[in-house]
Amino acid sequence: MSSVAASYRDLRSSQKFQKRWGIAWRMAVAILLIFFSIFPVLWIISASFSSTQSLSTQTLIPAKISMLNYERLFGLDPNYRFGDLVYQKWIFNSIKVASITSVLSLAITTMAAYAFSRMRFVGRVTVLKGILLIQVFPNLLALVAIYVLIFQIGEIIPALGLNTHAGLIMVYLGGSMGINIWLMKGFLDTIPRAIDESGMVDGASHWQIFIYLILPLLRPILVTIGILSFIGTYGDFVLARILLTDVEKYTLMVGLQIFTAGQFDQKWGVFAAGALIGAIPIMIIYLLLQDQITGGMTTGAVKG
Repeated sequence: MSSVAASYRDLRSSQKFQKRWGIAWRMAVAILLIFFSIFPVLWIISASFSSTQSLSTQTLIPAKISMLNYERLFGLDPNYRFGDLVYQKWIFNSIKVASITSVLSLAITTMAAYAFSRMRFVGRVTVLKGILLIQVFPNLLALVAIYVLIFQIGEIIPALGLNTHAGLIMVYLGGSMGINIWLMKGFLDTIPRAIDESGMVDGASHWQIFIYLILPLLRPILVTIGILSFIGTYGDFVLARILLTDVEKYTLMVGLQIFTAGQFDQKWGVFAAGALIGAIPIMIIYLLLQDQITGGMTTGAVKG
């Protein structure tokens, strides 16, 4: 009996050791991944509060904390010329373009997805497959075509041509339809058709059913698509750089790139401060609506 008890104790001890080793190993990996993810953010924060402007002499903990870079960014330093570049204007332009694009994208996407989900018409499946196929090709392939198209539209309607926010928004709307329609349709397919039928029995039209019965149930996916559209548009650089040429109409990403192009050794601190402030709207959106993003993505992906 004593040998059996000893073997049992040894087994329990071995199991405890393996369990503790497994927990310690997972914690070490988690800490490493967290540090790997947060290190660039800490580096940017440190650079924004550092008085040095050189990237080569940047340290994680600045020798002296200074607000000089923020003063220069907003033009409060009389000894530093920011030129004719207006940081506040860039942020406003980015928020304006991203907000309008998100609202219009939601409106168009929701109505299109409702039609694909609830109505049956000739070419429905073909159009859905075509939308999905178009998303396979990288957007970079269409840059020249987009530029020429917007240029020619501007010859007829100047308000939608080059160097206009309306033209940029129009391009963003065209690019955001594909995957968003599929996400919205997948969510709509999970809503029972009995709701539509009950509305029809009461004499409601398709529009009334959509507005009063279906739309309130779409809040999770609406929030998800709206946030993803806003973030994607807010952080876009390539299209905005090609279609916008006036400094006053630059978005934040284009403005910061133009400001620091080839001069990181002289403007690294100011660039870090501008990037940090520019990330605040995205951080606020994620913190406030992160539960809605997860719920909308998982629910909409269940059924296609």
